Amino acid sequence: MKLSVYTKRALLGGVLSLLIITSGSLILGSLSGYEAKVLIKNSIAGLNTLCNTIALASATILALLLTLLSLSSGTNSKLKKDHYQHVLVIAKVDTAVFIGAVMGFLLFNLPITESENVPSNWYSSIYYISLGLSSILSASLIVVVLMLYNTVVNIIKIVGLGQKDHPLTIDEE
Repeated sequence: MKLSVYTKRALLGGVLSLLIITSGSLILGSLSGYEAKVLIKNSIAGLNTLCNTIALASATILALLLTLLSLSSGTNSKLKKDHYQHVLVIAKVDTAVFIGAVMGFLLFNLPITESENVPSNWYSSIYYISLGLSSILSASLIVVVLMLYNTVVNIIKIVGLGQKDHPLTIDEE
């Protein structure tokens, strides 16, 4: 599948944000099992809220894509397939983010710190996995929003400003 310039830019933004987000965990250095267990207890509510917010945002974006499609099909300008393929990519990535956020929410609701069957040396790994998962989900939502931003800008130029020579419009000559 060939990625458009807009999608490449959005992915670059997501990778940069992922690097910034994960650099915070590198500042902490290595943790002992007990320190990680305490950090997990303290951060679990925030991680649940983050996953809940990402799931809500991605579900809302998916619903708003239907409005975008309605606006796109109702315009006087004929749009190329590239526009619809870009919207399809947004929908696919957004759906993956939604599924990841719901799965993360379910995982973060497991009472792992209350279990006595988990060896204490596992807590540092669990902590870094939870940091990684939340970082990936956050960066993925940033990618979706950047992709959506590019699509909205194009629609504004075509529909709102009446740009006839836009790369996504079909010449009617």
